[in-house]
Amino acid sequence: MRSRVVIPTVVIIWLLIGLLAAIQRGYFSSDEANCATIGSTLTTIAAGPLNYVGVNPTVECPGLPQPSE
Repeated sequence: MRSRVVIPTVVIIWLLIGLLAAIQRGYFSSDEANCATIGSTLTTIAAGPLNYVGVNPTVECPGLPQPSE
């Protein structure tokens, strides 16, 4: 019964710490929204407290193929 409260609470705290790290890195102040910035923001939030022990998750998205002429 206790794990029904503890596990969701830990997950919420984990994600809030990740959100704080994303805010401190300025991911929400940029007007540019592309695959790399959105991916980096989401991975920073998911990494949670690991951001404060040296993890710096970033995402690089490959370029889209150009149509032939």
